[in-house]
Amino acid sequence: MEIFNHNSNVNFLGLRKISIVLAVLLMLGSIFIIATRGLNYGMDFTGGVLVEVKYDKPVDIGDVRAALTAGGFDRAVVQSLGNSTNLSIRLQPKSDPAAVKSDGKTDAERVAKDVLTALKVKRSDVALNRPPDFVGPQVGAELRTSGIYAVIFVIIGIMGYLWIRFERRFAIAAVVTEVHDALVTVGIIALTGREFDLTVLASVLAVVGYSINDKVVVFDRVRELFRLARKAEPEEVLNRSINNTLSRTIITSLFTAITMAALYFFGGPAVHGFAITMLIGILIGTLSSIFIASPILLWLGVSKKDLMPVSKDNPELARRP
Repeated sequence: MEIFNHNSNVNFLGLRKISIVLAVLLMLGSIFIIATRGLNYGMDFTGGVLVEVKYDKPVDIGDVRAALTAGGFDRAVVQSLGNSTNLSIRLQPKSDPAAVKSDGKTDAERVAKDVLTALKVKRSDVALNRPPDFVGPQVGAELRTSGIYAVIFVIIGIMGYLWIRFERRFAIAAVVTEVHDALVTVGIIALTGREFDLTVLASVLAVVGYSINDKVVVFDRVRELFRLARKAEPEEVLNRSINNTLSRTIITSLFTAITMAALYFFGGPAVHGFAITMLIGILIGTLSSIFIASPILLWLGVSKKDLMPVSKDNPELARRP
């Protein structure tokens, strides 16, 4: 199945100055937005109150979320604890959850009481399963640090893999575009003010892994064409590689996007952040595979000598395949 002619000759590299300038502006803009506005960290990173409730009869999580929203807890995270009667509810308090008020109750206890009041408006057969608890901000700080380390580890691993499989220039081009994809995706999340929690962090890591897939396909074609078209110039080879793999790139991105859209509409609020972030990342990653990765490769000076097989007559061409 092909959307575009396999042998089409669209001059993508002719737009390289515009695409690179736009990519740099997007990265700088994302850095500025993240630095000035910051991320809207979810309770996974900021800490909060954990309330566990139990119903006498099975209850729909959607109805629980609706009752909490009506009661003023519009950012509550509701999850099942193994069955449809025991639920955990996580909320961000407006003050220190451990602080004791004048009536002798902590803010966490006050929040738990308000949660029960909101839930009993819809169903009276609900009660606390155990005393409320809270997660301190120290745990959230550790998770943020671990998340940053995870992203760095993934990018370094990708660079090492491409360095071994292709060549140093390919690894550098791929890593630069991966940093672009991840940074712009996070920048859009910061711009829109969407909550950044563990599911969103997981989707950012998934975007990095997904995006590199398209780059590897294009780079494979580049290597193949360099060996077949020995008289072709690097710019021509890169253009042909993008055109040859364009249908595959668009089809893969389209069907993955359809899957994420279905997850968003039918998967419930718990996965909204993951699905939205993936949709943003798929779009950015697809565009970077077409308009950014190859121009960077051309700018780094990739040539036939980098990918030609070993030859006894030409020892200078000796390269790992």
